[in-house]
Amino acid sequence: MNIKEITKQTEWQQFFEDAGSPSFLQSWEWGEVEKKQGYEILRLGLYNKKKLVGISQVIKIKAKRGKFLFIPHGPVFFQFSIFNFQFLIKFLIKLAKQEGYSFIRIAPVLPDSDENRKIFQDLGFKKAPIYMHAERLWILDINKSEEQLLSEMRKTTRYLIKKASRDGVVVEKRSDSQAPDDFWKIYQETAKREKFVPFSQNFIRQEFEAFNKTGNALFLFGKVAETEPVAAALILFTKSSAFYHQGASFHSKIPVTYLLQWEAIREAKKRGCQLYNFWGILQPGRTPKSWQGLTLFKQGFGGYQIDYLPTQDLIISPKYYLTYLYEKFLAWRRGV
Repeated sequence: MNIKEITKQTEWQQFFEDAGSPSFLQSWEWGEVEKKQGYEILRLGLYNKKKLVGISQVIKIKAKRGKFLFIPHGPVFFQFSIFNFQFLIKFLIKLAKQEGYSFIRIAPVLPDSDENRKIFQDLGFKKAPIYMHAERLWILDINKSEEQLLSEMRKTTRYLIKKASRDGVVVEKRSDSQAPDDFWKIYQETAKREKFVPFSQNFIRQEFEAFNKTGNALFLFGKVAETEPVAAALILFTKSSAFYHQGASFHSKIPVTYLLQWEAIREAKKRGCQLYNFWGILQPGRTPKSWQGLTLFKQGFGGYQIDYLPTQDLIISPKYYLTYLYEKFLAWRRGV
């Protein structure tokens, strides 16, 4: 076994797609987004002799709250192997000690089970005080006809999709350079109304541009006839899935958001995706209580819940506890 950095996008993406592309957070594009935020990225490949058997996109985070190595929704293997995972952790521990990082944080794409929790516990990990990315997700299998998908939705959701069409709602699909700014106008108002800290306008643009370079990003805007849009979403695509990662809306008596989501699902089907990922839903004790309404909205489209193993921390230095206390406070501020 050996570990080395992967510098070829084609090699990384081929493995990522062949392994099921479980989360856009391990895509090449997301690494480019993180670089734009000023972080150093390590794209590590795990090789058994010359055969690539796993990848791990590592973000070197140097923030006021702490200095740590972070793997978002990874690592990715064809088949999870405790031996391969341990080999990676030993490599990261050595790196963290050499470069002065106080802990290693991993948000795994492993189901939350006693068996998987034990794997991390045996290696010395503990549950992180906050989540970094969605740990409880709502997924829709779209390997079905549109008629079947509609029939499996909540009755109210199906009715509101049809009502939006009757009310003259139009959904525009855009990937032009003005789209991020038009999205931002709605998004910042949503943040004020729902009282959450929004991503910056620059971040939204950089996220879109990184994925748009590979044709894997699309904005959808919902409006009534010739009026200004009242709802919008940024959808990111991998080979297997479409991800509803950013959403925004003004209050409207017309159910624009329902038709917008339905059109996003239809677009995912056209692109050959097997899954539509609504991203995070309410998880008591981990996510803000205010997510309840959004969760009910997402669940109305049918689908099922996936719980990933909670984000895990491996302590390298006592400095970790300063981060731990700060993040406990942060969780309280978020309304968790």
